[in-house]
Amino acid sequence: MSMNDLKIVSTQSTPLIETDSARGVIYMEGDSYPENSFEFYSELVAWVTRYLKDNERPLVVELALLYLNTSSIKVMMDIFDELEEAHQQGREVKVNWRYDADNERVAELAEEFKEDCSFSFNIIGQE
Repeated sequence: MSMNDLKIVSTQSTPLIETDSARGVIYMEGDSYPENSFEFYSELVAWVTRYLKDNERPLVVELALLYLNTSSIKVMMDIFDELEEAHQQGREVKVNWRYDADNERVAELAEEFKEDCSFSFNIIGQE
């Protein structure tokens, strides 16, 4: 069964979001401080839930997020919790979070997320 993939164009306050259910990849890039994070991310959260439910394939989350406001962080925690649950049930999930080596804040944030996750969570600094 083919899932509807998302292609959400980035704005000044919201990241680019692309999903590829055939490859099992979510890609997000940019800043995240939408007016309503839960509304903005609702499609992505629904996509993740459906993807994890509908098949057994691995899921890789590729992140290049620069800034997240508090409510965006909360939504990301919800998504990571869902990934963690899937991982506990034997699912292969992975997060690769790339960041600019000058951006300490994002690195620290990614580290905080990583602490709560037992799946593969790579924080990759780039010059």
